[in-house]
Amino acid sequence: MAKAKKGQIREQIRQDLVDQLERQGGYGQHFLDLIDDYLALWDTKNELIRDIKERGVTVRYQNGENQWGYKKNDSVDNLVKVNKQMLMLLKELGLRAENFEADSDDEEM
Repeated sequence: MAKAKKGQIREQIRQDLVDQLERQGGYGQHFLDLIDDYLALWDTKNELIRDIKERGVTVRYQNGENQWGYKKNDSVDNLVKVNKQMLMLLKELGLRAENFEADSDDEEM
């Protein structure tokens, strides 16, 4: 996905979360900071997904000239952890991610 398109989606998500927070009566920099934390994790999640798409769920390693094999891609475990943390932040704020209509290009994050 083009960087500009991803930036637009990111801003839509941020605005939606801020709007939900305001409807619930949540105001203040602390809440906005937590939303920014959520978006930083969203960025990380997309990078992990990109890595898994590019390298797969296993990656080749080499220890010396003749020792090589495959190991799991650490991005898979990290993706699970990041998603869990994102959900915890939303729960703590009493928010939820809204559904966005995705273009066919959106699948290429």
